[in-house]
Amino acid sequence: MKHWWWKVLAVGLLLLASIAALRIPLAPALVHVTPDRIAPGTAVLEVTGYNTHFTEPGVMQAWLENDGGKWCARAMEVIDDTHLRITSLPVPAGLHEDLSDLVLFSGTDGLLRMPQALWTEGTATAPVTEMADCVPANTRSGIFFVFPNRSILYETIRNLHFHVPMWFAMIVLMGISVVFSVMTLSTNSLAHDRSAEMAAKVGLVFCALGLLTGAVWARGTWGAFWTNDVKLNGAAVTALIYLAYLVLRGSVQDGYKRARLAAVYNIFAFVLLVLFLFVIPRLNAVDSLHPGNGGNSAFSDLDMDDRLRAIFYPACAGWILLGVWMFNLRVRAARLADQLDR
Repeated sequence: MKHWWWKVLAVGLLLLASIAALRIPLAPALVHVTPDRIAPGTAVLEVTGYNTHFTEPGVMQAWLENDGGKWCARAMEVIDDTHLRITSLPVPAGLHEDLSDLVLFSGTDGLLRMPQALWTEGTATAPVTEMADCVPANTRSGIFFVFPNRSILYETIRNLHFHVPMWFAMIVLMGISVVFSVMTLSTNSLAHDRSAEMAAKVGLVFCALGLLTGAVWARGTWGAFWTNDVKLNGAAVTALIYLAYLVLRGSVQDGYKRARLAAVYNIFAFVLLVLFLFVIPRLNAVDSLHPGNGGNSAFSDLDMDDRLRAIFYPACAGWILLGVWMFNLRVRAARLADQLDR
């Protein structure tokens, strides 16, 4: 059992992370309001929520926020769990900003905010009016553990626990491969060369999974499976570079010559991987849709929180351990095949 503990850990982490990533609900959120432009007077708004529980009994209140001022809805009508109608929302003249936030509190869902939900006419001529009685004393939600509900991402945020850890596993495996390539050059060992090959092959499996899950995520958030993005193109070029590594290995018959040529190529391939995935996309002069690249904020800066991290880090560890396990099995299988061929 002492030799199997990390494999059991890998399976446990993957099961925990995968089930949690797919089953934990998203936090309630306000996703749409109509109309989105209101004038001074009394407004009637149709509000749509996601994973909300408007029909549950309890305190419910809504208000308009603009530059510190709060204006409370006088009447609301619940239609169903995800739809309600604000039938009387006072909109004063002379608001301080063009865009106002719509905020809603329900006893079950807690405080729900839709930033810049409404374009409100007016100029900064009226004093700010603070209506303290508009906000309930307790605005905490009764929901125990949920994933954050982010605009545009919505349910696709779950892919964070699959797409990113698979790329981490690929990078770890390519790192293992280049370490064995360096060892091959220093020892001229065919066993080390075989390990470098197996690590690269398993790494390509995770590269393919990363490209696939990334394409699905891009379709949900960007509207297309593939865009002309420097990070995506760099990932595709990286995959081609390592496929060429396998082609090179198959084109040389002499084992020791193949080992040395493949080792040198593999070192350059890993350097290019770092350049294409980590250096070039992060240049401010490069335009990129991908978070953390082209001057964009990283995903962790905008959308990551402790709830996601609680599942994300075990997912990373689980996928990396699975990749190392697959690499270990491939090396053992290749070693047995060599012994049978003798």
